[in-house]
Amino acid sequence: MSFLVRDVMVKSVAYVAIPGNRDDVLKTLQDRKVSGLPVVKKGEVVGMITRTDLLRNREEDQTALLMTRDPVVIGPEKSIVEASELLIRHGIKRLPVVEGKELVGILTVADIIRVAEEMKITESIESYLEKETVVLWSEMPLTIAGSIMEYAAVEACPVIDSDLKLVGIISDRDLIKASVIEEFVEKTDMSADAGEDTWMWDRVMQTISKYYSVSRIRLRNIPVREAMVPPKTAFKNDEVSECAAVMRKNRIDQMPVVTSSQKLMGMLKDTDILRALVDHCKKTVA
Repeated sequence: MSFLVRDVMVKSVAYVAIPGNRDDVLKTLQDRKVSGLPVVKKGEVVGMITRTDLLRNREEDQTALLMTRDPVVIGPEKSIVEASELLIRHGIKRLPVVEGKELVGILTVADIIRVAEEMKITESIESYLEKETVVLWSEMPLTIAGSIMEYAAVEACPVIDSDLKLVGIISDRDLIKASVIEEFVEKTDMSADAGEDTWMWDRVMQTISKYYSVSRIRLRNIPVREAMVPPKTAFKNDEVSECAAVMRKNRIDQMPVVTSSQKLMGMLKDTDILRALVDHCKKTVA
């Protein structure tokens, strides 16, 4: 099957504009049930913003400072193979689709997973699964788990218990669900600049106290097991398209790969499915 971006992309695109703030982004993410959004200024795509950006910059409020600038984009007449290669090369999850500079759609890894399911790729996932992965302990404090995920730049981690058996998985989505937004007033002192004309500063006003509201995202002080979700698992001999179907049906982007005794042996990510799709298409053409 030959697919073009325009055949698969979502045409009704959720986006945010600048100027804007964290509340605008959070509301749109929640209302549209998506994990990332194009950022538009005067009709032109100028950035992308994701849940991960919100977690990584917990004290920032302005959309322009939260977003990733100069996003990778693609045209509607490009092939799904070209789109997959772009997503893999840049390590991203979504591509704004543009004609000229105008936003006309968005293509996500999840959209291509649906294509992989339809292709009936019978090759096993064994050669595509990732055997090195960050693993969390179920009793670990969520605050530490969140920091580990941030430092390792991963969006999801399998969770094991004290017997080293897989018991769950936790993603950035689960972290946000387990977060609280703190509102408080912060004080800063600004002293007079020695270079200012002295008449501008009354001696009583040598120090000006400025108060302003600050919003910060804080992870709750709970163990990982209280925020994790049950995992959808795979075995190394499962077929690529079968795993794509499980990902699509359950709206997940990673599957722990386990042995018959539920010991973790690796992770299969949605981008691994993309790699399999690219290989399959190139073999078919050859």
